[in-house]
Amino acid sequence: MKTITRRAATVVTAGALTLGGPTVAAPALAGHGPFGGFAPTGTATADRGPGYGMGMGYGACPGSSLTAEQGTLDDAQKAALTALAQKEKLAHDLYAAFAARYDAPIFDHIAMAETHHLDAVRTLLRRYGVTDPTADQKAGTFTDPAVQADHDKLLAEGGKSLSAALAAAQQSERDDIAALRSALDGLSAPDAEQVYTRLLTASERHLAAFTRWSTR
Repeated sequence: MKTITRRAATVVTAGALTLGGPTVAAPALAGHGPFGGFAPTGTATADRGPGYGMGMGYGACPGSSLTAEQGTLDDAQKAALTALAQKEKLAHDLYAAFAARYDAPIFDHIAMAETHHLDAVRTLLRRYGVTDPTADQKAGTFTDPAVQADHDKLLAEGGKSLSAALAAAQQSERDDIAALRSALDGLSAPDAEQVYTRLLTASERHLAAFTRWSTR
């Protein structure tokens, strides 16, 4: 599993998850394309322990089947989209780092799911002609100093113990949920609303999964 996570990290930080081009690497990592289906709530694998499932029930592919039409985004909404891209990368990089440190497979699986979350956001960035702030950024590096500080703080806190890492992961998901709810407020672009809603559902499931693992 550690090898899979490192491969996922390479794909995300290199900015290689692009739709419709030859560099789509997500199918090799997870067995389905970045828009290859959105399974119903509750999909999980029973023998992998409580609190997570690699099935799409935990939002491994929130941008799947993007059917909504493109709308318009104002400058503030474009800024929110940019911020969401960095938050999704933060979540991936954080969980990948914890996966390498701790024997807790939830980090591997949710880190892989985050590659698809970021890919969904990147799709919107391309649609609306917004510069991708995560492109060419190495694991654990961010163009926004505030995001960098958040990542470094959560990484340091999570390095103390497995329970601390699970608590840091929960905080990361709570931050994502707050950002997504804020981004949805007043949003009128159908495609962005579709992606954000699915990302919100996925983040809520991730938070629940990390919480259950913390009480094992």
